[in-house]
Amino acid sequence: MDTVVNVKVGPQFYKYGQGAMEMIPDILNEYGAKRVLLVHGTISWEKARPYLEFLDEDFAIEYEKYNGECSYNEANRLAKLVEDGNFDFIIGVGGGKLCDLVYYVGSLTKKPFGVVPTLASNCAPWAPLSVMYKDNGLAEGKTEHYKRQAAFLITDPTLVIDAPIKFFIAGIADTLAKWYESDMILEQPQFEANNFLMLARHSARICKDVLAEDGLKAIEDMRNGNVSTEFIKVSEVIFGVAGLVGGFGDKYARNTAAHAIHDAISAYLPGVHNYLHGEKVAYGIFYQLALEGKWQVIDELIPMYEALSLPKSLTEMGEYPLPEEELNNIVELVNKKQKVHLLPMTINEAVLKKAIIDLEKYINTEV
Repeated sequence: MDTVVNVKVGPQFYKYGQGAMEMIPDILNEYGAKRVLLVHGTISWEKARPYLEFLDEDFAIEYEKYNGECSYNEANRLAKLVEDGNFDFIIGVGGGKLCDLVYYVGSLTKKPFGVVPTLASNCAPWAPLSVMYKDNGLAEGKTEHYKRQAAFLITDPTLVIDAPIKFFIAGIADTLAKWYESDMILEQPQFEANNFLMLARHSARICKDVLAEDGLKAIEDMRNGNVSTEFIKVSEVIFGVAGLVGGFGDKYARNTAAHAIHDAISAYLPGVHNYLHGEKVAYGIFYQLALEGKWQVIDELIPMYEALSLPKSLTEMGEYPLPEEELNNIVELVNKKQKVHLLPMTINEAVLKKAIIDLEKYINTEV
């Protein structure tokens, strides 16, 4: 089997610590940046701005608020703004959707860019791909940027800890998926000779182990505003180490059933738009485990899910039972995801549909 992978390690410069923002001018100077477009959100920007006001002293900064979605329309709008304004560097300050957006705008414009994540909710600040949404928030696939990575990922834990806890919990769930989505694939003997795939597997194991050991303590510390070792360790796993899993493992470790079902329910069930990405992926982990027949692992994870109020089923999300047509549409979309077929098991629409139904029955019985 050909296991040649596209390796995308991560940002060219990474720093996560108090005072880390002070490194940004040095990097902008390395790129000869003069005119900088800084793209930001709303609430997160109010908290982040005091950390970055010093940039106005040496650079021509223009501030642009994005529309709240990482959509093709918004990306094209910002790309035109970059070109018309003759900007030579882009900085994104905000959450996962904003980081994804800036990655894609950088790809469209071929301009260097950096990101300052304001919360730890996923690996979007690290991973060179963008999850795309329609302007109304429904999922619309993704774009991959194999040859372009951020010039920097820099942020401060005193900023990240000031975010809503629900985003952090969603980030823990999204990161937990790194192990469960890649486990069955990378445990196969034919991959053992590929060093980078084994690095992906080791990175995924770090994600699982750190979250199991320190996740609850990190959440409690965040609730108390305590920038503890555990909080730094867990948040760094979420937006850093998690990105290494797909960066080292390419298609074999990026995502399989958990994210495929996320995309499918996001595309066909408008009601799940009220749930964060990581919360939907949490359900996706249980779906993947049901697909693999690993009911004991589901049992082991249920206490953690209940402690973190993560959804275990579509029923809990208020979306089940489903009309047959919607159920078939979801299954059809999951089946079209090529990476689901990397799982070493029979995958077809009948199998995928059965897993949805079986999981709902199992969770409802457990309750």
